[in-house]
Amino acid sequence: MSDQTLLATGPETGRLSDRLTLRRLICGLWQVADLEKDGAPLDPDAAADALQAYADAGFDTFDMADHYGSAELITGRLLSRYRDDARRPRAFTKWCPEPGPMTAEVVRAGVMERLARLGVEKVDLLQFHWWTFEHPAWLDALHEMTRLREEGLIGEIGVTNFDAAHLAVALADGIPLVSNQVSFSLVDRRAAGPLSDLCRATGVRLLAYGTLCGGFLSNRWLGKEEPAEIPDWSRQKYKRFIDTAGGWEAFQGILSAADRIARKHRVSISNVATRWVLEHESVAAAIIGARLGESEHRADNLKIFDFAFDAEDHERLEAAFAATRPVPGDCGDEYRRPPYLTASGDLSHHLQAIPSVFTAEPVPGRKNRMRVSSGSVWEELAGYSRAMRVGDSIRVSGTTATHGSDRCVAPGDPGAQATYILDKIAAAIRALGGSMDDVVRTRIYLRDAAHWEPVSRVHGRVFAQIRPANTLIEAGNLVGEYLVEIEAEAVVD
Repeated sequence: MSDQTLLATGPETGRLSDRLTLRRLICGLWQVADLEKDGAPLDPDAAADALQAYADAGFDTFDMADHYGSAELITGRLLSRYRDDARRPRAFTKWCPEPGPMTAEVVRAGVMERLARLGVEKVDLLQFHWWTFEHPAWLDALHEMTRLREEGLIGEIGVTNFDAAHLAVALADGIPLVSNQVSFSLVDRRAAGPLSDLCRATGVRLLAYGTLCGGFLSNRWLGKEEPAEIPDWSRQKYKRFIDTAGGWEAFQGILSAADRIARKHRVSISNVATRWVLEHESVAAAIIGARLGESEHRADNLKIFDFAFDAEDHERLEAAFAATRPVPGDCGDEYRRPPYLTASGDLSHHLQAIPSVFTAEPVPGRKNRMRVSSGSVWEELAGYSRAMRVGDSIRVSGTTATHGSDRCVAPGDPGAQATYILDKIAAAIRALGGSMDDVVRTRIYLRDAAHWEPVSRVHGRVFAQIRPANTLIEAGNLVGEYLVEIEAEAVVD
């Protein structure tokens, strides 16, 4: 088949929802920020022409974000050429606000900026990123985005870099999410675990980025020595993933296995890497970087749809995986806890700079005592604090999945409530100078003993390495819609 015939067909199509179709290969525009890192923006018309070439070849779904340089403006220039054309490309973007109060005005301003930069009346898919779930305003933002979806300013809502636990909280709290954009590759296989299980159960689809590990998963690196210097942000990021997954030798084992499969099917290593991701049931599409005007591989990328894996191919890859280490944690953890595997490297300073939802204050007339309050009217009326620090000890009151002053999060889902509660406990402990690593005891109260397993699994996700002393109690009479209550004690060494 000739390149021209390949380009005429375009990538396969799929659906994120009844209202939104997409190409199964999406053009990712994150490299616009890298191309503009010297402070000089790309020429918008020339860059739009480059995007036009992709769209004309059938690669007409584009993914970007508010912080990808001028990517939204360039895409907006392209979309302006299609105002009355039903073939207008799909434009997916992300809103990545700093944690803080999420009022209706703040959320609307963020959405309206996306609309203005893209020059559209409705964003096809608006994806939301949040830095730390210890700050609960992410739910406020998503609920307000849901209202703006009903208003017609947003077509569909997605999230990016959410782990399975917090995706479950959002869904159980009534957010109509259709997608979660996460890292997924032969090197980073986290998304094939609990996140894919949740997606199969709920219908949420994954948009996979990093499928080529910044270009490392290609014939170019087969049998090559480990690079000493890496000039671009994307490869710096994915080299961290390679190092974490076992290092260069283990990575070469994956490349070698992919090469055997590629030669068998007469395709490239990159084709094999992307096809492996796309064959996962939970994955709607893979995002392939578009470095405008450079290294365009449209015809080669379309060969992804010309073959499929057989049992021998999977066995060969599984043998290579066995010589690697799993990337720790769940999807998105690289932004929130060590090892930080982002383009910026260690983000601990950024996370520490994020204001806590709680404020510590001294207890009047008592030395070495601090407390934090959640602001509930009941704390003053009933005479208690969310948490208290006495010397090196921190005690957190029985905590429920109360959002704000009076709303129960995720009614009916004990696991989701437990996730929200532990985030709340972590925030209280952090405000008093400790961390979840300092927790030495927890007590869990369940309305129904039958809920022990989902709640215990959430507790295990947070405390598997810490393993505090724990008591599990069937309470039977928790107030309102609350299915779980948890208290904690920590000692700051």
